[in-house]
Amino acid sequence: MNSKQRVHAALQRKPVDRLPVFMWFHPQTARRLAALLEISASRVAEAMGDDVRQTWVNNSYAMEGIVHEQEGKSHVDFWGVEWTRQQGFNQITGFPLARASQDEALRYRFPTDRLEDLMRLMLPVAEHQKDYFIGCDVSPCGFEMYWRLRGMGRALLDIAEDPAFAGEMLKRCADFSVALSQAAVQRFALDWLWTGDDVSSQLSMLMSPGAWRKLIKPHLARVVAVGKQKGLWVAYHCCGALRPIIPDLIEIGVDVLNPVQCNCPGMEPLELKAEFGKHLAFMGGVDTQGVLPTGTVAEVRRATARLVEGMTRDGGGYILAASHTVPPETPDENIFAMYKEAGISREAIFDRAAEIRRADRREA
Repeated sequence: MNSKQRVHAALQRKPVDRLPVFMWFHPQTARRLAALLEISASRVAEAMGDDVRQTWVNNSYAMEGIVHEQEGKSHVDFWGVEWTRQQGFNQITGFPLARASQDEALRYRFPTDRLEDLMRLMLPVAEHQKDYFIGCDVSPCGFEMYWRLRGMGRALLDIAEDPAFAGEMLKRCADFSVALSQAAVQRFALDWLWTGDDVSSQLSMLMSPGAWRKLIKPHLARVVAVGKQKGLWVAYHCCGALRPIIPDLIEIGVDVLNPVQCNCPGMEPLELKAEFGKHLAFMGGVDTQGVLPTGTVAEVRRATARLVEGMTRDGGGYILAASHTVPPETPDENIFAMYKEAGISREAIFDRAAEIRRADRREA
């Protein structure tokens, strides 16, 4: 069973040879594992057995896909957003519409002239479509794009004080995501369309569920519909405590929820599985704030085994993943213990790393 077959089977609640995995590592964690495995950091996910290949084609590429070697280095993306590397990640240090009047904001134009450049980001991913489960990430799809342009404070004030204006801006953010989605599903043999917006904090949603339903849900539904009309799975990413809107996500056609941030109110993975598992698959739930970085090997194994058993109780519907990136303070042995509970041994990981080195030597 190859990776493509494995993920499809899991989402269909059919038997798999092992649990599918899609893990995200903090850049420092990836570099440490790369040194241990004697491969480049860009090949760590492959060695660790990731089953999904995808990339960002919307504004998240500017955050995740452009890597600065030194702290404090910056770039301005196609949207006019300035990003600066801080503590290993790109953080926003310039919002193009932060001081704009409503009229000026409404004159803002999304980078539709860069659509071809953005689509080309998928070409290296598409090369693996035969064996791997292929995704295209068109996030952010609404609110998160809006606040990246406007600033979080201004975006939330707009929603509270002038929902008509905020609604129009959110529509335009979603329009761009729809355009990217349509281009991607037409050009590439995708297995899922990856959508998302962080609309929650670790304690609650950033706005009322009612405001989300009125201003954001209809536009997210348009993005989701592009994937559904093409017969694709649709995944949705949102960190934090989004429990109040999970039924809405199911209603508009979302198939997979990520990252299941298990430390947040209402986001206990097994409870979500019991309530929504007939209609929704899950990807995530590994505790990257507590057990994984600070627990013993035995504790990690017990927690992972409980998670895997509970999240696959209907025969599948689960992809092992972290609730956030695996942090640098996580001991190597804890990482290998987690993978072992997913059916991927330390020996198998080192064997794949050795094969990667041999392949690199043949290509050199």
